[in-house]
Amino acid sequence: MASYVDEPGMSNKRLVSLILVGLIHVALGYAVISGLALKAVKVVAGPLETFEVEEPVEPEEEPPPPPEQLDEIPPYVPPPDIVVQNLPPPPAPVTTVRTPPPPAPPPRVQIPAPPAPPAPPPAPDLSRQAEPRRGSDFGFGQDDYPSASLRNEEEGTVTITYQIGTNGRVVNGSCRVVDSSGHSRLDDQSCRLAERNFRFNPGLNRAGEEAVTSRTDRFRWEIQ
Repeated sequence: MASYVDEPGMSNKRLVSLILVGLIHVALGYAVISGLALKAVKVVAGPLETFEVEEPVEPEEEPPPPPEQLDEIPPYVPPPDIVVQNLPPPPAPVTTVRTPPPPAPPPRVQIPAPPAPPAPPPAPDLSRQAEPRRGSDFGFGQDDYPSASLRNEEEGTVTITYQIGTNGRVVNGSCRVVDSSGHSRLDDQSCRLAERNFRFNPGLNRAGEEAVTSRTDRFRWEIQ
């Protein structure tokens, strides 16, 4: 007990409680020794009274809920047979084919016609027509053939008209084809040779002067 009392920090109330507990232990020890304890036990034991202890009434268990009633499933009724009628096939789709319009024709390019050769001057009042000079080269022979026409054996008759100047020569550019031979090479060669080789005695007018005259001749191109 001294250890409890001497313990530092012990409060007064706790100290009083410890002392009371010690006194009670001392009193109980003395009572046991003196027999008082036996008397006290007898007094305390006294006659026992019996009493019925009522058992607690257990609550009645609630009956389980009735099973859920399932909806009755109607009996299976097979579907009626489907009768497929042979229907006519659907009409074929009408396909409309649009034909594109034809393309516009290309614009026509008009090539202007070559200018007409100058009109020959009016025929003068002549006293004499121009005549080819003797010994001059007048007409066409095989030596005058273009080489291509000779190889192709081209033949034909051509008619040309031309003007003769006062110098007795064919005026350059005045010759033109009146009737073709059927071969352009022979036609061009006819005018070319006439302007280069033909020589004439010029025509004379009424006053006896040399005058420009016109002449038309027909020549035969033929391979000998």
